[in-house]
Parts: sequence; structure tokens; C-alpha cells
Amino acid sequence: MIEAQAVPHDPRPAIPVRWLTLAVCGSAAVVFGLMVHNGLSIAWHDGTLYALAVACAVLGVLRWRTHDAPTHALHRTRDFAENGLLLIAMTVLGGLASYAAAADTRGFLDAGLERGDVLLHFHWLAWYETVVRHPVLQHLGAAAYASIYPAPWMLIGAMAWRGERARARRFLATFWLAAMLTLALFPMFPAKGALDHLWHGPIPYMPTSGLYQGEIIPMLREHTFGAIHVNALRGLVCAPSFHTVCATLFIAAAWPMARLRWLLIPMNSAMLLATPVEGTHYLTDMLMGLVVGLTALALMRVIAPWLERSVPERPFFG
Repeated sequence: MIEAQAVPHDPRPAIPVRWLTLAVCGSAAVVFGLMVHNGLSIAWHDGTLYALAVACAVLGVLRWRTHDAPTHALHRTRDFAENGLLLIAMTVLGGLASYAAAADTRGFLDAGLERGDVLLHFHWLAWYETVVRHPVLQHLGAAAYASIYPAPWMLIGAMAWRGERARARRFLATFWLAAMLTLALFPMFPAKGALDHLWHGPIPYMPTSGLYQGEIIPMLREHTFGAIHVNALRGLVCAPSFHTVCATLFIAAAWPMARLRWLLIPMNSAMLLATPVEGTHYLTDMLMGLVVGLTALALMRVIAPWLERSVPERPFFG
């Protein structure tokens, strides 16, 4: 007789999924309230929105069908589906929130951020001109900058595979907290970005972030932007740099996993090197992003143990 495969078990208590769900729902209420206040809406006829809805439906069905998780494979599927749903919700809400928050900003603080770079002896124009002269750096930089999207999926996939539910929950809670801190600080430091502020004349290479901040934020302030298309969401947060925030969190999350560490640390290091040009970020706001990421990690070390002890884990479905 073939014995049933043992179901992996993370002996550490996990943050109850109800807390994470409550955080997402509360964030959604605040974001949609800000959108209504600022006259913003979502373009519902959007291919990306439909694709996300289908993805969420598939993950939701998988989570519901595997809630008992009697085998190793179903346990992995359950955790990946559950964490994937939370990650999609947090990511989309974060993008929408940046538009709603930008509508309530005033002025641009590029001059102050540039002065910070001068004090740090960072020359953004020299960095950009180097990339302009080497097309291979443009392709590598764009790819590295885009690695912010697959990296968290690799992390939650690896954690589900290893049966590390508690670690995955802490990662998602930290990701949510870091996003909230970034969005709370963003209205204090609105900026067009280094390319818009420092470069004059024809643009020889248009980075991934382009000139969107200087173009979209004024329209949001004047309430002339209209509906938000999910397939055209742009990063509007210059300071703190959310790419730097994410790189900090991803490296910290990958560090205990020996195999994934050697993939994600170089990947996120490359993303950091690409961020000044591809994200048109100042070094000043990248350092702010580092502080936000480290602060979220430190706060979660204090908050998570209380959350993990607060409510016994119970099946979310059934």
C-alpha cells in the first residue's frame, strides 16, 4: 500500500488571513472613497481588468476547493491561491491609491530632491547619459526594472511549496504596510522625476517611467483625468521610491531561502541599479524608499507576534 504523503506544516503561528483580508477591505474602502472625492472612476471595459478578474476567479475556486488540504499538493495549491488573491488585491489597490493621493498634492519638490542628490554627490545626468550611450544597458535596465512584477510571485510560490504559511503571511502583511507608508508619505514629496526636471531638449532615450508623473499629476489635480484604465496604470510615486521599497522587502524575504536567495538578490540588485534611469528617480528618494522598507520590516517584527497570537487560525472557507 502506498502511504499518503505527509502534509507540510509550519510550526509557527501565522497571522490569521482574516486580518489580511480586513486590511485589504479597509484599504479598498479608503481608496474608493478618495477616488469618489476626487472625481475618479475605473474604466470597466478594460482587457487587463477582465484578465485580473479571471485570474482572481480561478484562484478563488482553487482556494475554495482545497480548503481542507489533505495532501501536500493541495496544501501548496491552497496557500498559493490564497496568497495570490491577496497579492493581486494589494497591488491593484496600491496603483489606484497613487492616483487618488496624487490628486490632493500641491506643487513639485524636484528642486529639493535634486539638492539632496548634490549633497550625496550623485550625478543623475551622468548616469542617464551612460545609459543613452549603451543601448544594451537600456534593454537590461528595462528588464530589471520590470522584475518588480514576477519577484513577489516567485516568493509566495516558493513559500507555498515549502509549506511556510507563517512566513508568507508576514511577507504579505509587510508588503501591505510598506505600501501604506509609501502612499502616506507620497503627498508630502510630489515630483515630476529626474528626467523631466533635469534634461532639456530632445530625449534620446525614453525610460520605462517616461514623463508620466509630470503629465498625469496636473490632470489629476485639475480633475480632468477621467477614468483610470488598469492596463495603463503608471507609477506616480517619485518619493519614496516604491521600487526601492520592494527591493528591500524582496531581498529580506528571499534571504532565508538559500536557492531563491541567489536568484532574487542579483535580480533586485539589478532593479536598484536600473531604478534611477528607468524610474527617473533621484538617489534621495531611493534612500527614502530604503528607509520605508526597513521601517516596515522593523514594525512588522513588533506587530506580527501580536497578530499571530490574537485569533486562532480557522478555515476561511467552510
